[in-house]
Amino acid sequence: MPAGYLIGHITVTDPEAYREYMARVPAIIEAHGGHYLVRGGAEDTVEGKQAGTRHVCIAFPSFDAAKGFYHSPEYQEILALRTDHATGAITLVEGV
Repeated sequence: MPAGYLIGHITVTDPEAYREYMARVPAIIEAHGGHYLVRGGAEDTVEGKQAGTRHVCIAFPSFDAAKGFYHSPEYQEILALRTDHATGAITLVEGV
């Protein structure tokens, strides 16, 4: 079964308020079998337009698990902590 990935390109607009999201989301990710491959860190946009200033890639055991995480009641409960204090795009991708 192919893995699933959540890829996010985020620009945090209120770092202090965003801290609560960062503190709460890892346990939800882990509950859905996910783990971080990328969470922030140095970056170098070598082609195209930079898509956010913070980049995240989370691996899940399957595409369905990635979708299950995103749509879970636990994640939906904290989603506004991200969307109210950051802009960006989140994409769920089926891996190989």
